[in-house]
Formats: sequence, C-alpha cells, structure tokens
Amino acid sequence: MWRELVLNVMADAEVGGPAGEDSLAAVERVLGQPLPPELAALLGECDGVRGRNGLDVIWSAERIAKDNADFRTARDLAELYMPFEPLMFFGSNAGGDQFAFVRTPQRNEVFVWEHETDSRYLVSYGLDQYLEQALQARGDWYR
Repeated sequence: MWRELVLNVMADAEVGGPAGEDSLAAVERVLGQPLPPELAALLGECDGVRGRNGLDVIWSAERIAKDNADFRTARDLAELYMPFEPLMFFGSNAGGDQFAFVRTPQRNEVFVWEHETDSRYLVSYGLDQYLEQALQARGDWYR
C-alpha cells in the first residue's frame, strides 16, 4: 500500500527495501516509545523514501533511532530548545526543518519543527497526506 502510494505520487522517488522487525523493534527500544502504526507499516514496506533532489522525506528506521536519540541527548540542544522527547522525528526538508509525530500524548498528525524558531506546528492530518504534499513539494513548510 505505502510503496504504491509513494510511486503513484512520484514515480521516480527512491524507495528503500523493507525494514526488518528487528530494526523496527530497535527504534522503539532506543526511544522508549512505540512507532506510530502508519510509520511502522510504511517502514515495513520501504525503509526510507527520498523525494526530489534526494530529500529524505522518510528516514530509514536506523536513522530515526539515531537522530532522535541524538536530539534528545545533546546538551547544547537542550539549552536552546524545548524538550524533544514528545516528538519522534522521521523526515526533513532542504531547509533543515524536521517532521515528527507527537508521541506523548500519541497523535497521528504530522508536525514540523522549525529549528530557527523552535516552532512546532501541524502540517498534515496523517502520514499519507504528508507524503503526498512532501513528494509534490506542496506547502511552504516543505521548502
């Protein structure tokens, strides 16, 4: 389902192979949070999606675990920004902004974190809508 959605929106998107159950479990173990069901299903079909100009629309499971752990443990970031623990980042745009699900409380909408202002706001009501907008580079939040 997810692979087809991606390729229907952008035929030349780069789509990774499926992430194994061990990779998905590692994300949850490292972050101490469950993966959102939609994201787990997508990663189970394609472990990462690259859009126009090689942008990481969806990170691999390994990168999700690593980058989120890095955000949560970096002292310099803790001094500059609100806590990152409620978020689970899974993609980024060319401007350095990160896309995330809110995990505490668990929500299914996608939010963007703007690193210049530490703003966090809703950009789509689900992963499918986010993918369509990101792959088509629609919306000011994705540029």
